[in-house]
Amino acid sequence: MVERFDVVDLIRTKRDKGALTTDQIDWLVDAYTRGYVADEQMSAMTMAIFLNGMQRDEIRDLTLAMIASGERLDFSGLSKATTDKHSTGGVGDKITLPLAPLVASFGVAVPQLSGRGLGHTGGTLDKLESIPGWRAALTNDEFMSQLDSVGAVICAAGSGLAPADGKLYALRDITGTVECIPLIASSIMSKKIAEGTASLVLDVKFGSGAFMQDPARARELAETMVRLGTDAGVATRALLTDMDVPLGLAIGNANEVRESVEVLAGGGPADVVELTVALAREMLDLAGLPDADPAQALKDGRAMDSWNAMIRAQGGDPEATLPTPSETHTVVADRDGVIDRLEALPFGIAAWRLGAGRARKQDPVIHSAGIDLHVKPGTAVKAGDPLFTLGAEDPARFERALESIEGAWSIADTAPAARPLIVDRIV
Repeated sequence: MVERFDVVDLIRTKRDKGALTTDQIDWLVDAYTRGYVADEQMSAMTMAIFLNGMQRDEIRDLTLAMIASGERLDFSGLSKATTDKHSTGGVGDKITLPLAPLVASFGVAVPQLSGRGLGHTGGTLDKLESIPGWRAALTNDEFMSQLDSVGAVICAAGSGLAPADGKLYALRDITGTVECIPLIASSIMSKKIAEGTASLVLDVKFGSGAFMQDPARARELAETMVRLGTDAGVATRALLTDMDVPLGLAIGNANEVRESVEVLAGGGPADVVELTVALAREMLDLAGLPDADPAQALKDGRAMDSWNAMIRAQGGDPEATLPTPSETHTVVADRDGVIDRLEALPFGIAAWRLGAGRARKQDPVIHSAGIDLHVKPGTAVKAGDPLFTLGAEDPARFERALESIEGAWSIADTAPAARPLIVDRIV
């Protein structure tokens, strides 16, 4: 076949700060997916985009071309409205677990296609696999049947959705071009739009434990993704949230499931409840239920019933005992005072070093490993009070985990100024 464009010409265009046309982007993504455009050529293109950016039309065209590289799910046959949520990830971010069944308890379908963790941020599927019997892989028929009957599905995404993104993401990971807003936004949104949901709420985080640490850059990413969703016909909103401090009190896998169940039972840490309820309100509003009260559904047991049904539908036992670590190490306060700092990223790295995360995709995670916090900024403590407990199967892991959090927390004489968890709402 005769190719329509010369990839070197396209690279030169972006190198010289020009804009690519829709036809050029369509061809580029297709040619790269089928192997005509080589990795080294696409590496040059991604670096040119990293350095010079893309216009709104180009980002839209790139997203649509990546969607077109694979299949697109269709929920039009469902009897329920569909809505989805995506988080850019952070330390202790287990919100998907209570959120999906909470929204589903109102008769809305939540097709939550999730992934596994790599590095310091935990994957939703890794957390749920702490539950005995639970399985992440569903057939298309099982997926659709569970959406129709239970409403909530959290499972692994198939390789057929936006395959161009999978190939491009792997390339960006080894070429220093991950932190590029046009490429991040098109990567996330191509998969989310391909999932076929009618509406989408984004939780875009900033701060120490977030992928995008700078608030201004996080806002730009949120605005870009909301535009992409809107342009593609998916009703999209975003919340901009603070991830300087770990979310909740549990960092790991089994302990995060345990904390999620506490939230579904009407308890749990205030910050996890606040964000879960806020995201649920946005999702339910987009699904046509503006007057729904998700906070009440946590209190009256509806959300827990939905969770139990979702776990059972995927082979899990919601009543089963979750794994606990055989070895623990508790750090205590060395003086009286108030916790004034607790940086998220070092605690995420510590949990990873304890075995809660993986360094390579093929590595197993240790479901019992992690950190349980006993304090948050603003908590008054006395000398000897427990601050946080590290859990592992091998006590040799404690030393490096403790090195990670050295200097990441402090005790002061006065409480720090309160900071809002949800900083802005972008529509």
